[in-house]
Amino acid sequence: MQAVRFHEYGPPEVLRVEEIADPRPGPGEMLVRVTAAGIGFADVQIRAGLMRDALPDLPLPFAPGFEVAGTVVGVGHGVDPEAVGRHVVGATSHGGYAELAVVPAASVLRRPEAFDDPTALALFGQGSTAVGVVAAAGLGPADTVLVEAATSGVGSLLVQLAARAGALVIATARGARKLALARELGADVAIDHDTPDWHRRVGEAADSGVSVVFECLGGVASRAAFDLLTPGHGRMVIYGTTSGQPPRLDPLAVHHRGVSVIGFASPALPAHRLTQLRKQAFTLGGGDALRPIIGSVLPLSQAAAAHRNAEDRTTVGKSILVP
Repeated sequence: MQAVRFHEYGPPEVLRVEEIADPRPGPGEMLVRVTAAGIGFADVQIRAGLMRDALPDLPLPFAPGFEVAGTVVGVGHGVDPEAVGRHVVGATSHGGYAELAVVPAASVLRRPEAFDDPTALALFGQGSTAVGVVAAAGLGPADTVLVEAATSGVGSLLVQLAARAGALVIATARGARKLALARELGADVAIDHDTPDWHRRVGEAADSGVSVVFECLGGVASRAAFDLLTPGHGRMVIYGTTSGQPPRLDPLAVHHRGVSVIGFASPALPAHRLTQLRKQAFTLGGGDALRPIIGSVLPLSQAAAAHRNAEDRTTVGKSILVP
């Protein structure tokens, strides 16, 4: 079969399509013929070598890709053989950018008939993250929320969920096209993150202060966003570090200002909770409460271009590879 792999960390060009042996499902696993593979920013960071501290034993060559949609064509021991032929969405430990992928049966959900593959993947991965982040924040109609990277895969869904909750939504993004999309998705205010005084402008737009920050950038931007939190009840939910740098937060400042900093990471959740979030995202998508933005659908041969677009921040919403 064909699969995308890299033999060394580096720029997007280290990704290449190779012919490798077909995988076989082990106990508790399914073999899925992939019709679409989702690209997440974690894929980009792993390939660039930015996650070697967290993943020091990553075997090379490595086949990236952690979420797939497709048809079950085989099952391992302990898996219901009736699953063969089902169209599913699932999460895998690696190897999603391929014609075939092995997926733990516990991570698999039937793909709702109402969704095409890209929409199902967006709701399965980034949709469940957005639902979990909003729940972690305890978001309500009295809140003023700052959504960073508001047209990214997760950010675009967070804007919609925050608007649906009745909160005042302040979105940051880069460039006129993305700012217009953020407003279309429900942001009350959209501010260009490339302007040096973006944090001052956010503060001015939040008359009563920012009560919730959805933080995914890390680095100096995280500290600027943290400083906007309203003392006494502000909450920051950290769900990513797309800059490749950890958030720059002072624990003493958290204490002295009486605010909360909450971490949300899907891999750290119990399996049953993650399944709940995925099903909830599907329900919201089926009821038109969540509208995933599909930014690009490219063939496996364009994996490097897809990663380059992600690094250059030219993408919006969800990016998909198809065999």
